[in-house]
Amino acid sequence: MKNILVAVTGASPQVLTETLYGLHTQGKAFPDEMYVITTQDSKEMLMDGLYTRGHLQALYDEYQLPEIKFDESHIWVIEDEDGNLLNDAKREEDQTFMADFITRKVAWLTNQEDAAIHASIAGGRKTMAFYMGYAMSLFGREQDTLSHVFVNDEFEFVRDFYFPTIKDNWITGKTPGEMLNTKDAEITFAEIPFVRMRKSLSNDLIEQIDQASFSKTVAQMNAANQDLSVKVSLNAKPVSVLGIDINLTPKELAFYQWLLRQSNRAILADRAFTESKQHSIDYLDIYTQIADDPRVLKETFGIENSIAWKEGDLMNLKAMEVEFIQPIRSNVNRKLKKVLPADAFEKVKINSEKKKGIATYWIDPELRLSCD
Repeated sequence: MKNILVAVTGASPQVLTETLYGLHTQGKAFPDEMYVITTQDSKEMLMDGLYTRGHLQALYDEYQLPEIKFDESHIWVIEDEDGNLLNDAKREEDQTFMADFITRKVAWLTNQEDAAIHASIAGGRKTMAFYMGYAMSLFGREQDTLSHVFVNDEFEFVRDFYFPTIKDNWITGKTPGEMLNTKDAEITFAEIPFVRMRKSLSNDLIEQIDQASFSKTVAQMNAANQDLSVKVSLNAKPVSVLGIDINLTPKELAFYQWLLRQSNRAILADRAFTESKQHSIDYLDIYTQIADDPRVLKETFGIENSIAWKEGDLMNLKAMEVEFIQPIRSNVNRKLKKVLPADAFEKVKINSEKKKGIATYWIDPELRLSCD
């Protein structure tokens, strides 16, 4: 059985050599192969430290270690849904890409029956470490392990420190004129116990590992322990299903809530519907508690601004049109489908059907609703 090390790294590529040192000195199985999950800017620092400055080879030489199968193809740079490489992963939407990317990679690695995976959460942003640990908890098997490494404070974040040396080796410390001997560094290697939940995953999800996303995996796990319901709130843009928050725009959120309040959670967009202004009033009652975008108020419904709405100036109010409904339905369903398992999506989506040119829109009347 081959041993594979997988790690997340950020601005401190030293965690890789520190982890390898820890595995060696603790008598743990030394990896035959290594993979790193990182961002584009961190990859450059990783390549510089390990290869350009030669710290990885120096570790091999210092402790007479076997070389690990590891080259640039083993460095996985996190991508967004369009395949674009993430540079620093600081945006809110980057967290979803990061979670899904790490989940898929850990799922793929742990699907190799002839391999034991050792995952390190010592590097990268805190969210990267969390997702790595959680992915290991979801997919890890009995032979798989998880660890963290620590170095004593004076060596932490020191650019030229990569591992404790056997002989004296002086480097510049954190402050001007400070010199440190890498022989004095202390690495603490901590193996972390974790709950293995792989047996709770459905065979369908494991078989579709390449498409597995963090949110869908979490939702499927939650589905085994809780009844399906949708949670909506006027105080927050997301709707929540099976513990997963789905961010909707104010216009979308208001429409979803408005449709849930209809008789049997359904509307028939016939002539009577498009001639009635009451639907617009009911919708705007919800929307204006969330937002006051003039493009929605004036361009769609003919209300000059939020002040006019509050004062009850409805002289130019327009009836709700089908052309307003259909794009919202499509956008809401796209967002729900992206993060939810298929069976959950079918229960919470906005359905539509057209007969004789007249459309009906509805949400499953049996869906449990939670509001706050």
